[in-house]
Amino acid sequence: MSIGRKWFCLAAAMLGLGAATEVSHAQTYPARAITLVIPFAPGGSTSIVGRAIADKMSEMLGEKVVVDNRPGAGGTVGTKAVAKSDPDGYTLLLGYTGTLAIGPSLYKNPGYDPRKDFAPIGMIGNAPNSLVVHPSFPPKTVAELIAYAKANPDKVNFGSAGAGTASHITGEYFARAAGIRLVHIPYKGTGPALTDLLGGHIPMAFAPIPASHANVSAGKLRALAVTSTTRSSLLPDVPTLMEAGLAGFDASLYYGLVAPAGTPRPIVDQLNKALRDALASNEVKKQLGNDGTEITPGAPEDYAAFIDKDERKWSQLVKASGVEQE
Repeated sequence: MSIGRKWFCLAAAMLGLGAATEVSHAQTYPARAITLVIPFAPGGSTSIVGRAIADKMSEMLGEKVVVDNRPGAGGTVGTKAVAKSDPDGYTLLLGYTGTLAIGPSLYKNPGYDPRKDFAPIGMIGNAPNSLVVHPSFPPKTVAELIAYAKANPDKVNFGSAGAGTASHITGEYFARAAGIRLVHIPYKGTGPALTDLLGGHIPMAFAPIPASHANVSAGKLRALAVTSTTRSSLLPDVPTLMEAGLAGFDASLYYGLVAPAGTPRPIVDQLNKALRDALASNEVKKQLGNDGTEITPGAPEDYAAFIDKDERKWSQLVKASGVEQE
């Protein structure tokens, strides 16, 4: 046998061995507990979504899915850690618009690339923000708000959970789409922003629906719109900003599961099936529905395409808002 022929046979054998090893790992997966990293502190919407999914996927996979909260730098600390983890299916990340779409533009060096460093598993769903105002604020519709802001440029304040957060960038997005100028008032979280709004210290704010809908239902706040493309089940009578005349407006916060790049496709497919089965269960539907999350499952390719589109959209909004961080 010639040397060239020997090398060809050896390469083919090694390739076959690699494929066989991948199949073998997939057949025995999972053989131990899986860690789901949530890159934020406990108690927020990401933890609510992540824990609901982890508990049900544990049943589907026959191994525990353990939640590990790793907050820091707007979620980029935990996200970077997963990007650098072994691609064996035992370390997963709760993907989120803030970390996969906003963070890469907001921070000069987040330490990961949302397209290259992850293997998307599947989308979970989305949770829109709400545009809420104090009852004393004259505008009662989005059209009236836009007209009021145009008549009073730089005199209408809006509160957010902080500079560079999704609620802040959503406010900048809204002002840009409506052709108006608003003054941003950053707070250290949604709670403080809503406290000032309820007290009448600011006229309006963008806030997650789960945080605002109780006060809206009690008449303490007035909801003018939601930021998703469809109405929220928690605020069914409140129109979307698209319905209010801002074509194509979508500023929902999307959640999904990703693994480190290089995770074997059979494992990705197994996790995708477990995720979709979990999302189809009555328990998860109820848990996420109570939190205002609209379930939107899909294939890994669907989530990969969405991450690409979402990052491009939010990167433009971050740059336009001028809030890039070091």
